[in-house]
Amino acid sequence: MAQIRDWEHHRQMAIRLLEKRTGEGLSVWNARVAKARPKDKDALRAWLKAQGVDGYAAMLLVMERFGYPDYATATSAELVDAQYEGRPALRKIYDRIIKAATSLGDVAVQTRKTYVSLVTPRRTFARVQPAKDHVKLALRLDGRKPGGRLSRSRVHDTMAVEVALSSSSDVDKDVIALLREAYEESEPNRGSSRPSLHDLPEEAAGRKG
Repeated sequence: MAQIRDWEHHRQMAIRLLEKRTGEGLSVWNARVAKARPKDKDALRAWLKAQGVDGYAAMLLVMERFGYPDYATATSAELVDAQYEGRPALRKIYDRIIKAATSLGDVAVQTRKTYVSLVTPRRTFARVQPAKDHVKLALRLDGRKPGGRLSRSRVHDTMAVEVALSSSSDVDKDVIALLREAYEESEPNRGSSRPSLHDLPEEAAGRKG
């Protein structure tokens, strides 16, 4: 059965990362931040950097201090509904991709504000992102070049190729085969099973969603 992950999963990962890097938990750092009394987010980031805290750990503490954005408190279903609101044809494409992907094996469906990541215990192997009149299926196929149904992707730098899907029928046996290939390349027995940090939320880290 597929795991459906919302932002709370990523928050817990960030909390563990903070503890691992600093040796102190979230409550301790929240107390330190409160004592420092930063005037705004930039001031807090600068103060945290001086304490040796950056990246996702700093992102977590900034949101703890100044509040979480709407996407961080929404459920997975709410995030997906918002992505495809008023676009039922694209939603059918998304649903068909998810059905195919979750049939491949141990796959987690991680929802973001503007896209959905498909993840094995090792790493992200695909991303699903709606565009104006189609759905982009970006694939992690190491060494694969654009050609045939594969075009150059700008979804993420680890995924050089993508397939543009204009209808649910486009999710055919060839696309499913590409999805399976990406999944198999990303299975745990192909490398380290430790999740990569890029599976944390890019929107919260200030990257383009």
